[in-house]
Amino acid sequence: MKLSELAAELGQAELTGDAEVRGLCTDSRTAGEGDLFFCFRGTREDAHLYAAEAADRGAAAIVCERKLSLSVPQLVVPDGREAMARIAAAFYAHPEREMKMIGITGTNGKTTTAAMTVAVLQASGIPAGRIGTLGAEYGGICVPPSLTTPDPVTLFSLLRDMADAGMKAAVMEVSAHALALKKEAPVLYDVAVFTNLSRDHLDFFGTMERYAAAKKLLFTREKCAYAVLNADDAFARSLSSEEVPHIFYGLETPADAFALVESDTLHGVRAVLNLQDELCEVRIPMTGRHNLSNALAAACAARRLGAGTGAIARGLADVRVEGRLEWIAHFHGGDIFVDFAHTPDGLEKSLLALREHCAGSLIVLFGCGGNRDAGKRAKMGETAARFADFTVITSDNPRYEDAYSIISAIEAGFCPISSEYVAIEERERAIRYAVELLSEGDILLVAGKGGEKYQEIMGIKYDYDDKTFLEKLVGKS
Repeated sequence: MKLSELAAELGQAELTGDAEVRGLCTDSRTAGEGDLFFCFRGTREDAHLYAAEAADRGAAAIVCERKLSLSVPQLVVPDGREAMARIAAAFYAHPEREMKMIGITGTNGKTTTAAMTVAVLQASGIPAGRIGTLGAEYGGICVPPSLTTPDPVTLFSLLRDMADAGMKAAVMEVSAHALALKKEAPVLYDVAVFTNLSRDHLDFFGTMERYAAAKKLLFTREKCAYAVLNADDAFARSLSSEEVPHIFYGLETPADAFALVESDTLHGVRAVLNLQDELCEVRIPMTGRHNLSNALAAACAARRLGAGTGAIARGLADVRVEGRLEWIAHFHGGDIFVDFAHTPDGLEKSLLALREHCAGSLIVLFGCGGNRDAGKRAKMGETAARFADFTVITSDNPRYEDAYSIISAIEAGFCPISSEYVAIEERERAIRYAVELLSEGDILLVAGKGGEKYQEIMGIKYDYDDKTFLEKLVGKS
């Protein structure tokens, strides 16, 4: 494909020369013959410094934010990130235009809502793929995860593969980072879903206002044709506007779509969904009212694309989401769950969901990631102290930080409220300790990592999985 053809996808751009583009590249070390190399000023480094290396390795042309002293053709753009997304979409022949696009954003619940939406679409006869925290999945193909929303080159390559595999819909988790960095800039979503807003990622955004503003970018006329909004969330209510048709769903607040709970057990919920006066009886094999809220969001989104009540009931009955309040085993008379909860709000929701079914002690094990929003650590500690009977504080992904300093920050929020805890830095040893605490009627929640398959320490990702370790520990595998 010619660089000049790709340049036509952009508004403001200056093209010097032309070239045949055979591939797209963001890492100069992997540049090859015919690649188009993208330069932009990143949060840590300026990729313009590596353009010469990319050219030496055979890159056919450069996309840059300032003209460079190189002989290869250059496309100078005001925003390299947005240019990369728009060019990637064009290079892969705009797969986002060949499928119905559903984007899901919010602090918590994206992965579960996405999985539920895909399940309902599949049950209605609409082949659907999914991209998010657990990776990509479509037509029996599974791609390991990288980021919640992948970089543009990976993203549009995946969407092309999905369209070529016969998918008629793509359900994407759209992170605030992706919106702020314009990773998916060319996508116009047929449906955009908002789950909730609570504290997270302030290491990147700085303030809740900037974090919220990034989420809001998804709900403009230019980005979505229809919005599904959580009436129980104050910020979600502020997203409604006359320019974007929308529906509200909720459990606590009057809404267009709501639910009447018939039974709520440790292993699932039975309820009647009222979808704008169309009734649907469902069984959801997941614990907690927050998962019923996610199911409402998924039902509204899929219904917009034509799913009927029968498909909604069938899809929700079969849904399974790895590492999302997932029951692992019954051991020593107690039950063990794994969950991704890694924010104060997420941890509170999961603990409250389990508390309703706990006849004994509610035990939680968690840590906080290093080199991320340090301000939430004390709040996580406070949440555990308030809603669990006993807490085991441990390591999560310390990255380049000292694990003990992270634990100390958690303790600062925990100790003013409770003394019922122990701190054990090594995660496997901490889990062994927590499991041995179990007795009749107890529940143990192992939180923070969910379906993650690694633990990151000093830049190295070691193979590790809470679920696998627990199953071996209690003799399930």
